[in-house]
Amino acid sequence: MQDKANGVSSPLRQDIRFLGKALGDVIRETEGRATFNMIEALRRSAVGFRREHDPAMAEILEKSIPKLSDTQARSVARAFAYFLHLSNIAEDRDQNRRRHAAHPEDTPGSLQHAVKTLLDQGLSANRIRRYLQEACVMPVLTAHPTEVQRQSTLAVHMAIAEQLRKLDASQHKQGNHQAQARLNGLVALLWQTRMLRDHKLNVLDEIDNALAYYNTTFLPSIPQVYKDLDLLLSKPTRSPLEASSPALPPFLRMGSWIGGDRDGNPNVDQHTMQEALQRQSAYALRHYLQEVKALATEISVSDGLTEVSADLRKLSQTSLDPSPHRIDEPYRRSLIHIYARLAATSVHLLGRQLAERTTYDTQPYHTPQELLADLKIVSDSLSAHYGGAIADLRLQPLIQAVEVFGFHLATLDLRQSSDVHERVLDELFRVAGTEYKGQLVQYHKLDEEDRITLLRQELKDRRPLVSPWYRYSPETEKELSILRMAAQCRARFGARAIEQSIVSHTETLSDLLEVLVLQQETGLIVPGSEQANETGLMVVPLFETIPDLERGPGIMTRWLDLPEIRHRIRDVHGSVQEVMLGYSDSNKDGGYLTSNWTLYQAEREFAKVFSRRKIRLRLFHGRGGSVGRGGGSSFDAILAQPPGTVNGQIRLTEQGEMIQGRYKDAEVGRWHLELFVSATLEASLAAPKQAAQTDEAHSSRYGKAMAWMSAKAEHSYRDLVYGTPGFDQYFFESTPIREIAQLNIGSRPSSRKATQSIQDLRAIPWGFSWAQCRLPIPGWYGVGTALNEYLQYGTGEDQSTPEQRLQQLQEMAQNWPFFSTLLSNMEQVLAKTDLDIGSKYADLVADAALRERVFEQIKAEYELTVALFKQICGHDLLAKDQALQDALAERFAYIDPLNHLQVELLRRYRDSSAPKARKKAANSVNSEHVIHLTINGIAAGLRNSG
Repeated sequence: MQDKANGVSSPLRQDIRFLGKALGDVIRETEGRATFNMIEALRRSAVGFRREHDPAMAEILEKSIPKLSDTQARSVARAFAYFLHLSNIAEDRDQNRRRHAAHPEDTPGSLQHAVKTLLDQGLSANRIRRYLQEACVMPVLTAHPTEVQRQSTLAVHMAIAEQLRKLDASQHKQGNHQAQARLNGLVALLWQTRMLRDHKLNVLDEIDNALAYYNTTFLPSIPQVYKDLDLLLSKPTRSPLEASSPALPPFLRMGSWIGGDRDGNPNVDQHTMQEALQRQSAYALRHYLQEVKALATEISVSDGLTEVSADLRKLSQTSLDPSPHRIDEPYRRSLIHIYARLAATSVHLLGRQLAERTTYDTQPYHTPQELLADLKIVSDSLSAHYGGAIADLRLQPLIQAVEVFGFHLATLDLRQSSDVHERVLDELFRVAGTEYKGQLVQYHKLDEEDRITLLRQELKDRRPLVSPWYRYSPETEKELSILRMAAQCRARFGARAIEQSIVSHTETLSDLLEVLVLQQETGLIVPGSEQANETGLMVVPLFETIPDLERGPGIMTRWLDLPEIRHRIRDVHGSVQEVMLGYSDSNKDGGYLTSNWTLYQAEREFAKVFSRRKIRLRLFHGRGGSVGRGGGSSFDAILAQPPGTVNGQIRLTEQGEMIQGRYKDAEVGRWHLELFVSATLEASLAAPKQAAQTDEAHSSRYGKAMAWMSAKAEHSYRDLVYGTPGFDQYFFESTPIREIAQLNIGSRPSSRKATQSIQDLRAIPWGFSWAQCRLPIPGWYGVGTALNEYLQYGTGEDQSTPEQRLQQLQEMAQNWPFFSTLLSNMEQVLAKTDLDIGSKYADLVADAALRERVFEQIKAEYELTVALFKQICGHDLLAKDQALQDALAERFAYIDPLNHLQVELLRRYRDSSAPKARKKAANSVNSEHVIHLTINGIAAGLRNSG
């Protein structure tokens, strides 16, 4: 697994070669020279084809792979998959290396660049600080199943990355040899670690997988982001011994869906939700205990050498620390007492002791604010007596962490489909014998206006609708139990533990009112209460499909105009209302261009609706990893949002393989968090009036053309996916969708119904499957047709020439952030598309006529889209992103063999012409297992395929 580079090697290529050699050595030692030589021959053929474009090399690859036995195929799959794992580690390291080499103020996305941009525009540091008081930036981790890596392999990945850093830092020969030896051992460990899970994940596994990123990345990195931003907004002349700045408001926080998202996941119930919050709380408390323990060791300040505050002395006197050696060390005594109270808090909240050292009985902290008060006594005393620099070492980051994470760690969202809420209320009204207009209510038969009237009346009525004596249907009992448990958890862990209730498939105003009624029936809303944990959850609509997005602004207009809702938003939610946008289903529904344009138009309309009513809009972007599901650069995506739609408020989902890709490495993870904050600040505060005027001009100038192209693209996409006879068959036979469904990568079913229908298939496995066969049509199909027809014919409402229309599209690509980002993201997907490999998957379709008809349609659209992209942007794919081009060139040479191998194995496994052979394959662990290994490797190589 090594190669000689042409000319001078880049640092990235050197790292890849170094890790590849280590893997090759491991394979030769553990599997034998014959296996190594076989893998090396395939690798050389693939690399030769990619670098020299020699068709003979591709022919060798295609002829060699069908001759592999199952055992050989397994070794090949593991070798190329693990090389791609190592390649990703090298790329992350190279990204860190290049970022360190650049000047932060000149690096878009850095906090330094963002703050400098705002200060240069005349904003003061105090103005930015005040703005942060009402800001909200929240990455939300979800368990959507496109993460194929096990935690065991990710742990080895992190160890290898750390060892590479040590190898860089090692200056002496002996240290270098030791680092290399350890690195070789870690690569050997990776090779001998099982790549795939033997059993399907359950919800508790998913919770633990997400929590693993907190110790490595979120708990240390988020306070560091705050600290860096605080320094940038502080006076440059501040002395290190001066008092520390107050902690910044907790605008950057973490969210989660894991354990609360029950839409389509029958495995989520009240127990998983409670367990999620308990495990989250344990992580937070354990972190605080560790930090306080370290502080008690480190802050050895004697009151015989410096003054301390009266509050600090009083706090130290409450300590029951028996040691006579700490009589003159009030800080240590105070921190020992804080540690004891935290230990008591873990018992109080979780029923178990998390403290690692023996302590004494004392009162627990009932709220994070009580803990903060004690920590601030320590900090204030240090700062007032020339110890500001001491407080900055560990204490201030801990205070910031408590501000951000509380006792709950991350805000857990609830999510359920609107049709479930409708069925539950239908049963509740029927059992209660509720009357409306003189008749017993049959809720499911009421029209929309009657539903609205009935629900609003119910919200005013304080008598219970739910009977404690009646046994409802399992679905209703489950929903009521979950909401009751949510009320209990908010009382236990704080109101920030659960803040939102997201309504999937929001299609009407009544879909939102239903959730408020259910909250009132389960103790989440206690009429007349002013307690934060009894005022209820924000009801968040999720607009997913193209029609839903088009209806969304109208629904929100009616919602915000209801007097009781306006009062609720103002009094309970601080005049902020969240709206969630679905990228996946809108893309699966209408294709790439139509999805993006519809989302953009909906956002602009939402901004107008909210602005007129003086309510702050918070958009929650349900983005995935693949471009078809809203993936791509988060920084560029936030800056490309319509003006007025960020305004300091944004939440984004982090899903599947993107979580490990962005956050398994602490430094890379910290950079992504910085990107979120920087983009939000710039999008919100950088010349907002000018941006709004420019966007209005762009929409006025280009909007008709975009709307026309969107309609053409949607027609082209839907004609292929939903209008082509036999397309379902083509998809299920030419992609590994059925094999993906068998992977143990998530607790949620891949399809809403047990059918072989694209309509019932979830959007995530839909996109993931196309990425595997290197024909990611969700990221570009229909765009070429739309651009081509606009160039040829125009909208029919103008007299422009094709040359003028081309110039207009070139201007849009150059000057309009929405359109340039749309093309930039599509460019990456086009670059990862491979028609030759895609044709091999098409050969799996049994019906030759269907195979040829569909594939030729896909091929023609791809070639048209690439040609139009080059014409509009004036350059070849990735010509302006040499780093990504180089990285993909390295990766493709190792992804290609996995694709060829996957096709061969799928053919063997599905071979219906030889029943005995099929039975043997079905009973063979190797056959399906090796297919899954190839899925793992291809996903690792593509990085953002889910």
